[in-house]
Amino acid sequence: MPTRDTAWPAGTPCWADLSVPDVAKAVEFYSDVLGWSLVDSGAEFGHYHIAQVNGHAAAGVGPVMGDAQPSYWTLYIASDDTDATAKLITDNGGGVIMPPMDVPETGRMCIATDPTGATFGVWQSLGMHGAGIVNEPGGIAWEDARLSDVEAGRAFYTAVFGWSYGEIPGMDLAEYGTFGSGGDPLGGLGGMLGAPEGTPSHWVVYFGTADIDAAVAAVERLGGGVMQPAMETPYGHMAFVTDPFGAPFALHQAPER
Repeated sequence: MPTRDTAWPAGTPCWADLSVPDVAKAVEFYSDVLGWSLVDSGAEFGHYHIAQVNGHAAAGVGPVMGDAQPSYWTLYIASDDTDATAKLITDNGGGVIMPPMDVPETGRMCIATDPTGATFGVWQSLGMHGAGIVNEPGGIAWEDARLSDVEAGRAFYTAVFGWSYGEIPGMDLAEYGTFGSGGDPLGGLGGMLGAPEGTPSHWVVYFGTADIDAAVAAVERLGGGVMQPAMETPYGHMAFVTDPFGAPFALHQAPER
């Protein structure tokens, strides 16, 4: 089981969290779909819930900050210095939506956009390292940047996080490829890949599941939606869905080993 109890290297996707208008409903939904146990951090942290798999932190779920805030998953990228990363973001054409702030005894974070408009977070561990389980059912399994301008996005993420890019057999790198920091790929970055016209740039978080058909059925039963039914790929089965609040995410069932 891939688990971690130390800080993630800078430039590595390290956490994801969700903002919703009804946390109790989200707890019910994701507990069934992904098998999570969700632990309330308490009033001090705004009743932010930590989703756990076998006692390891997998993701976060918390309330929206206001009625106008949409529900969405935010992917966080690790940094050794959130303030320095925030400056790199603005120096390279991105924007900072939420300036660097401390989460007491936990970490320092900011929320930003790349030059194409895709939103992401930056996380500097000061006690809470991020995801403690990945590439397992219930854990983050992959992440994609779907961007309106691939070239501009790649230049930005290279300048800010030092990423390089690799080809996927059978795909044009200008359309989609992997990103990483010199080792194994950390995720994918590419164009909109057939999304409806007008779809803004965004990040997609994939969560692992042991049975994608059962997970998709749970999504539908509990008020979510299916944007793309489960399909088989060389990298496993994937489906793209939404939760009851409209927040999109992806499901991934790894191929049998």
